[in-house]
Amino acid sequence: MLIGFLDGALCLLLLSLTLWGAMALWYRLSLPRAGRCLVIAVWLLAGAIWLLLAFQGARLGPLAGMGIQQAALLAWWRTLKPAKDLDWAEDLAHLATGDIDGEDLILHDVRNFDWQSRDHAIPAWERRCYDLQRLGSVDLFTSRWGRPGIAHVLISFGFLDPEAGLYDVVTFSVEVRRQKHERFSEIGGFFKQYELAVIAADERDAVRLRSNIRSERVTLYAVMLDAEDRRELLLALVQAANRLEREPRFYHTITANCTTLVFAMMQRIIERRLPLDHRLLLSGMLPGYIHDHGGLAQGYSLAELQRLGDITERARQADDDPAFSRRIRQGVPGWAASHDGDSP
Repeated sequence: MLIGFLDGALCLLLLSLTLWGAMALWYRLSLPRAGRCLVIAVWLLAGAIWLLLAFQGARLGPLAGMGIQQAALLAWWRTLKPAKDLDWAEDLAHLATGDIDGEDLILHDVRNFDWQSRDHAIPAWERRCYDLQRLGSVDLFTSRWGRPGIAHVLISFGFLDPEAGLYDVVTFSVEVRRQKHERFSEIGGFFKQYELAVIAADERDAVRLRSNIRSERVTLYAVMLDAEDRRELLLALVQAANRLEREPRFYHTITANCTTLVFAMMQRIIERRLPLDHRLLLSGMLPGYIHDHGGLAQGYSLAELQRLGDITERARQADDDPAFSRRIRQGVPGWAASHDGDSP
């Protein structure tokens, strides 16, 4: 029985390595389609030979053959480096960077696009200055497009503008940095197909793009952090953005995405250690994780927070209103209590 189990495990290992290598070659080998298909066909043929030998009872030969094959693949794989200067999609042309000057946070290349359609916007990249002493709120957005458990996560930081009586809000989004000709693929995200991007944007740009233009379902949650933790989270995001601009990284669907990066920052800031959880791998479940650890408005079930925090229709009605950020927050539980001062 043990021998049968070992033979089965060997065959499963060989099959897994063969398929992984084929996918890696498909997504990252820089050859014309015909050349890529030829290389993959040779790779699959070699893998099939090792599998056939394993089915016939051989062990050492198939392991040695696949080992050599994998060593060659990994040697090539390690040569793949994230790029800094490519022909990026227009909305990802600039990464966020920031400087601290006393109590002022100066953000460079804040995106403030006026989106006309999914593929067209009036572009604008701006330099903005925020007074850290007026940082009053942190909000979490999830944007869903129909895939169970999957959502895009955005984080907004609100600064009180006493003259206007409104909040000046900047939104951070960890995204796939696509080139102009590329479309996003979750599978490609496992195989170094994309670089990672941290984008700072006007909230009306980042949220309205998803709710009004892409027709996604957007939910807002007020995050209960004290003033010191709010500041630390913001500065951690800016530091990560600065580092990414200097040292590009690959996006990864599981290990380097919008959820895992925010979680890593929270681990640094909050004194108690946050436990790992499967919900950290499914970005649409992140609010449930935060709720269970006391990070959202108290006295509400998660279902109530989701229902009351659904800002999709309010965002569509606000559309180009300068008070967009204020209007989408009306009725969101805990929002007025999540910042210092009166609700705008």
